[in-house]
Amino acid sequence: MELTNFNKDKKRRKSSIDLSTMVYGKVPPQARELEEAVLGAIMLEKSAFDSLVDTNLKPECFYVEAHQTIFKAMQDMQQRGIPIDILTVVEELKRKEQLDAVGGPYYVTKLTNTVVSTAHIDAHARIILQKFIQRELIRISGEIIGDAYEDSTDVFDLLDDSETKMFNITNNYLKKNFEDIGNVLAKTINRIDDLRTRTEDISGVPSGFAHLDRITYGWQPTDLIILAARPAVGKTAFALNLARNAALHPTKPIGVGFFSLEMSAGQLVQRILSAESEIHLEKISRGKLEEYEYQQLHAKGIKRLETAPLYIDDTAALNIFEFRAKARRLVNKHNVGLIIIDYLQLMTGSDNNKGGNREQEISTISRNLKALAKELSVPIIALSQLSRAVETRKESKMPQLSDLRESGAIEQDADMVMFIYRPEYYEIGANEMGESTKGETHIRVAKHRNGSLDTVKLRAELSIQKFHDWEDEGTGNMMGGGNWKPVGPAPTAGTSPEGGKFFVQSSKMNSGSFDEGFEEQPF
Repeated sequence: MELTNFNKDKKRRKSSIDLSTMVYGKVPPQARELEEAVLGAIMLEKSAFDSLVDTNLKPECFYVEAHQTIFKAMQDMQQRGIPIDILTVVEELKRKEQLDAVGGPYYVTKLTNTVVSTAHIDAHARIILQKFIQRELIRISGEIIGDAYEDSTDVFDLLDDSETKMFNITNNYLKKNFEDIGNVLAKTINRIDDLRTRTEDISGVPSGFAHLDRITYGWQPTDLIILAARPAVGKTAFALNLARNAALHPTKPIGVGFFSLEMSAGQLVQRILSAESEIHLEKISRGKLEEYEYQQLHAKGIKRLETAPLYIDDTAALNIFEFRAKARRLVNKHNVGLIIIDYLQLMTGSDNNKGGNREQEISTISRNLKALAKELSVPIIALSQLSRAVETRKESKMPQLSDLRESGAIEQDADMVMFIYRPEYYEIGANEMGESTKGETHIRVAKHRNGSLDTVKLRAELSIQKFHDWEDEGTGNMMGGGNWKPVGPAPTAGTSPEGGKFFVQSSKMNSGSFDEGFEEQPF
């Protein structure tokens, strides 16, 4: 049976070679001699297999089918702790009933005759990997060409599929190698020196809230930040405030990519306009504006936002591969420095995972988000739902890490986990001091891999989708005591409808082009 399958695969491979020769005049890239040399070296040198770890060589990287089978047998032996030599490899192939399919004991022995030295096995392995990647690129290109000729093919689906296939090659076969501590140390010292000479305390992307920035020092590159709450507490409103504060920062505006899996781009823009112009969201949604409100909407909202580096994608049921491709384009083409996802549980894994375990799927998504944050060197803020355990708890309703919904991997992968808690949501009208809890919002930093834990108190005006720093009456000091000062240059102060202070932030920025799934929404 194995021999029959081997002959069938051989015929199919010969057919593909003939087709390649007819169309391109060339056979697929290959390095048969080097494949033999690598397999022979592994059987001659005990430590040779370990040196291949950094090359990320896999059985499918070999061009010859017999070589794939032999290398797979060696991998299995390595995992089981069995020494690899000519005799043990022959016995392993016998056990799997694959020895005759690869050419018998004679062929396995013959592989060692081609080895001059095992010193260059890693270099040989890298050439084999390069040839395999060339073959994969030819195969993928052929599939893309075939799909592109089909009239029924959606061009945007084809683009996403093409980018996913290309990324999978990079992700699966090109791994980062070890880095010498001397190089890392030099980079670290340079960063420390840069931080010492800074006149401001924020080293990352500013949140726009003074107390929160003092805890986080801004959203840090490579960090995965989880912002979690129960439905209707204000996750999206707070996330839009973070996006707006970064994109319209008075001294260092940061490009923001906002992926909304729940709401349309138009609804998000209405919320941002409400917060920026301080006109009730209900009035903007219904279009019931007085003349002075309409003028205010243009003067305080549209003029400030029309050139903001804010990119919105409202693709429903976005899977992790599509998100990864779009995020990479955003960073490369628009220099985006912050990515926000609303929200994590609405994201899906690959199409191959349909019908699988949802907890495992969420775990895969969270791992991919963390890996992408490291790859792109930007902070990723992912909104997340909390389980109903918060509602059933009789004691404090303040969310805990165990309340994260569907997967403990979210807590594990995240560099920071923040919870939003509003006493008003649970119909708690007054606190222990008898003071009204209207608008009172607590942002609890429950996990912070690189910093301290604390709770930040904000004031929410959800009617205009806006959050403010909490200020004690008469003192103007932030929650927690001490003489807190805004980070960076002082912005222009204004007066809110309730008489408190807020910061009006405006900035003029170069307008970026909204393409490839990121549309500039009309206001």
